[in-house]
Amino acid sequence: MIARLGPQLESLGSELNLAIQQTLEGVKPVLRLHASHGYAVELLPEFLDELRLDLQYCSPREALVALNRGACDLAGFHLPQGPVGERLARDYRALLKPRSHRVLRFITRRQGLMITPENPCGIRGLADLVHGEARFINRQSASGTRALLDGLLRAEGLPARRIRGYELEEYTHSAVAAYIAAGMADVGFGVETAARRFGLDFIPLASEDYLLLCHHRSLAEPRLESFREVLAGQAFQEAVLALPGYSLNRCGEVEGIEALIAG
Repeated sequence: MIARLGPQLESLGSELNLAIQQTLEGVKPVLRLHASHGYAVELLPEFLDELRLDLQYCSPREALVALNRGACDLAGFHLPQGPVGERLARDYRALLKPRSHRVLRFITRRQGLMITPENPCGIRGLADLVHGEARFINRQSASGTRALLDGLLRAEGLPARRIRGYELEEYTHSAVAAYIAAGMADVGFGVETAARRFGLDFIPLASEDYLLLCHHRSLAEPRLESFREVLAGQAFQEAVLALPGYSLNRCGEVEGIEALIAG
């Protein structure tokens, strides 16, 4: 239950803490982050001593929509490296504004198959999900991880409808891993950190860049300057490197979005 509802509870807790802080004198500046769930994002509240983080978990598309309508200061989303990521970037193109948006580099993480320990089904890749009898647990259709999985299946010409359990969905990486660890499925798709935390085997299939998007005018604000200092700081970066499958990717550096919408 905690694995399934953890991100939602964190979002509700963030809203409650923010409301309490706003009733107190000397309230800290608020930074509103709408983001796809991830373990590096999950670390941020521990390190933002000078900021109050209003963190809301949602799909990548919902985060980008929120940024465009002014409902958040930062949007967190992830793009796979390679052709699948290029196709997903085209899907987001209408939400990305070259003149007003800037990218904050963040992290890179590995996604792949989370498998029952010792791999009793003999799974080696996605094709084994289609041609074998392994029980699968999926992510919800709006999630970036589901989009990655569907893109990888299309790239290999594999029909998703042939996967046993493809229609069964969970809402977080941890929930998928917990489902497998409980013996209710043999395999799922998600980040390596979740697999290791639940004692599962892991087959890496893709690397993806997790990025943060903001309005360029926000970069001069003290809130964003403090946030970028945290991203570049040794303490936060060491915590990220302790996450299995995570690596730093010019964390805190600013760049334009032209590379995301090219092609």
